[in-house]
Amino acid sequence: MRKVVRGKLHGLYVTGADLNYHGSITLDPDHCEAAGILPMEFVDIWNKHSGARISTYVIYGERGSRCCILNGAAARTCQRGDEVIICNSAYVQEQEIEHIKPVVLTFHADNSINERLQYNVGRDSQERLTFDILKLD
Repeated sequence: MRKVVRGKLHGLYVTGADLNYHGSITLDPDHCEAAGILPMEFVDIWNKHSGARISTYVIYGERGSRCCILNGAAARTCQRGDEVIICNSAYVQEQEIEHIKPVVLTFHADNSINERLQYNVGRDSQERLTFDILKLD
């Protein structure tokens, strides 16, 4: 089994940090659904400003809010306004890699969606793996 990217929110801006809440990251369900991220699913979070890397689980916030709120201990890793990358993953057999089509969302500074992309693994004429990033919009 190999661990691969399943979906990604790339360049989402932190809208809040709540040290006194019991763990997790609160995200807009619209963003999560578009990238295939489920509530209670563990995600990796990479802070582009500080380099901090953490893992926590997702809870859904208010739909349409464009929120990205780090909770509990995770709140110590990010400041409001930091740009983060949030990624879920899946374990797949190597032969399944061509069937996984991760959706990647990029964002404007107000957390509105900028681009919808898809990672695509295929094979060339010699059966070697290829990788492309496709625009969905």
